[in-house]
Amino acid sequence: MIFSSSLLENAVNEFAKLPGIGKKTALRLVLHLIKKDISEVKNFSAAIEKMRAEIKFCSRCHNISDKELCNICSNSSRNHEMICVVENIRDVIAIESTQQYNGIYHVLGGIISPLDGIGPDQLQIDSLISRITIEKPIEIIFALSPNIQGDTTIYYITKKLKGIPVKITTIARGIAFGGELEYADEMTLARSISNRILIENYVR
Repeated sequence: MIFSSSLLENAVNEFAKLPGIGKKTALRLVLHLIKKDISEVKNFSAAIEKMRAEIKFCSRCHNISDKELCNICSNSSRNHEMICVVENIRDVIAIESTQQYNGIYHVLGGIISPLDGIGPDQLQIDSLISRITIEKPIEIIFALSPNIQGDTTIYYITKKLKGIPVKITTIARGIAFGGELEYADEMTLARSISNRILIENYVR
């Protein structure tokens, strides 16, 4: 692309750094902002800057939060005896959208993937084991994407939980193997949560 303004080019280059945003889409977004009133653009940039500077991660479940504890962990009406283990924050949003789950969460921050250089030590697995030991929940639900990496992560954590008296389940296979949890439709995801199965019937 040839730009008539270095300011425009710099802005497009910054937007193009976002995932899924190419140069053409970045240009469209920047041109859209140029048409907006300066006050609106200032509000936009201020919101992004404030979010990045002040955002926190829940000290309990590692979900995004405005405070030490997220709104889910601090909600006394939730079932705190049920912990749903997910890969990332997007999965929390996806499950919450189904309105079929009233427990709390634990965000691993990824799944075990040796080919990508991601091992157990890089995930929030130790903090999960510690939570389960201290909080003594009744049930742990694994809601990880149904693929080899997800299965490996479930197997690894299940082995770490051996001897701890807790019911361990996983969401049903309503989601196609190899799919990503965040892209599942709400009805399929809701049914997968409702029809979860015991982990000993799942892990080989």
